[in-house]
Amino acid sequence: MSNDCGNVGSGDSAESLSHQEVPKAAGNDPSKGVRVWCDGCYDMVHFGHANQLRQAKQLGGYLIVGVHTDEEIEMHKGPPVFSEQERYRMVRGIKWVDEVVEGAPYVTTVETLDKYNCDFCVHGDDITLSADGTDTYADVKKCGRYRECMRTSGISTTDLVGRMLLLTKTHHSFADDIAKHEERARFLSMDRKAVSPWTRVSRFLPSTRTIMQFAEGRSPGKDDVVVYVSGAFDLFHIGHLCFLEEARKLGDYLVVGIHNDQVVNAYKGGNHPIMSLHERVLSVLAYKPVSEVVIGAPYLVTDDLIKRFKIQIVAKGIRLPDHQMPGEPDPFKLPRERNMLRLIDSGSNMSTDQIITRIIDHRYKHQ
Repeated sequence: MSNDCGNVGSGDSAESLSHQEVPKAAGNDPSKGVRVWCDGCYDMVHFGHANQLRQAKQLGGYLIVGVHTDEEIEMHKGPPVFSEQERYRMVRGIKWVDEVVEGAPYVTTVETLDKYNCDFCVHGDDITLSADGTDTYADVKKCGRYRECMRTSGISTTDLVGRMLLLTKTHHSFADDIAKHEERARFLSMDRKAVSPWTRVSRFLPSTRTIMQFAEGRSPGKDDVVVYVSGAFDLFHIGHLCFLEEARKLGDYLVVGIHNDQVVNAYKGGNHPIMSLHERVLSVLAYKPVSEVVIGAPYLVTDDLIKRFKIQIVAKGIRLPDHQMPGEPDPFKLPRERNMLRLIDSGSNMSTDQIITRIIDHRYKHQ
């Protein structure tokens, strides 16, 4: 490890640093401001990861995220569930990420920060150890080029895997209180002074426009083509991301309707959804193609919905499983009749059920 620490600043936490003067950029391009480094495995990416990256982004103008290879992860903590190519793609799709470094070293050093002209690195308030028990951030901590951000409480990869393995429905209680998720939603905004974003939530079609205004969101312009998609988006994965990217290409403004837990359970059965409605909302909200999220969207694409959001195109994936509820009409009947429905090929066959199968197989293979 390097002994050349440079002179970037103390190891203040992200929370305290956000109210102080941020150090001048070490990078070669001053227009990009302070350059921040994050790294990790990002295996089974969830909104907790996205929240960490959001906090890191607030500390600088340009966020670079290093993602470890399968080989590095296996050496230090065991084989990952998702391939490095899947993990690179998922991290690259998060809205606060400016650049992804593929194959970043597992142990973060000053040399790595200097190589990518980064002023400091940001990590959650937990300790990450290498195979030999060493703190993987020891070098940058010693040199004062380390910042901490708060982990998002109530969500972790371990927790999600546990939900899948326990096959229980208790994780998506229908009495879920929206107030419980206010802080998570505020953290997913880019405004450090954000107040509760839920004040404009409608009883009929609660949406996240206010959250998006705090972030990079905007209302659709007069000439924008508004595209609508809907579904469960449970355990947000690369298939979802590919689908949303293709849907966004059909227009200028993508509205994503996310069904509530009762509706998802009605057409998926079993213990679905694994994630609660608001967890799924935050997962979708973190990705670049998304302009607006409708919380608890109606199962049927109705005339009221179309008028409310000025929808011109409704997209449906040909590779995604149908969410047809037994005894209910085709949810896309109206847009089909109006010639608004577009079938799109995401290019990915990944599904939530495949994710669950992969997790369970992985557990039994390596337990």
